[in-house]
Amino acid sequence: MKQMEVAELFNVTHFTVGNWENGHSEPKFCQTPILIKFLGYDPVNLNPKSIAELLFAKRRELGLSQRVVARNLGVDPCTVKDWEGGGTIMKHNHRRLVASFLGIDEEKVFENMKRQWNERHRK
Repeated sequence: MKQMEVAELFNVTHFTVGNWENGHSEPKFCQTPILIKFLGYDPVNLNPKSIAELLFAKRRELGLSQRVVARNLGVDPCTVKDWEGGGTIMKHNHRRLVASFLGIDEEKVFENMKRQWNERHRK
């Protein structure tokens, strides 16, 4: 594809595409879903395993800010930041919301949080 075609797809200038190609800048976080669709894969091989990594990967896939995810989950943006940083999701309701957002079984979130809590508290 020509730079102009890619620029049109991403709603940017061809100069921006040139900067991406030359490593001078990267697409914005909100453009990640378009990039993934365009390439057919996520160029950042996250291979998420923990709930924190799954949260970040899902947010990246959707191109959402922590603030938007927090609003959708009914929590403070600092809470989402803490969860993505490996913080324990303590409330049952929050675990259910996170499981739903991630499209995984609530039990997986519970087990992950239990293991994380025990490791941090040497149990």
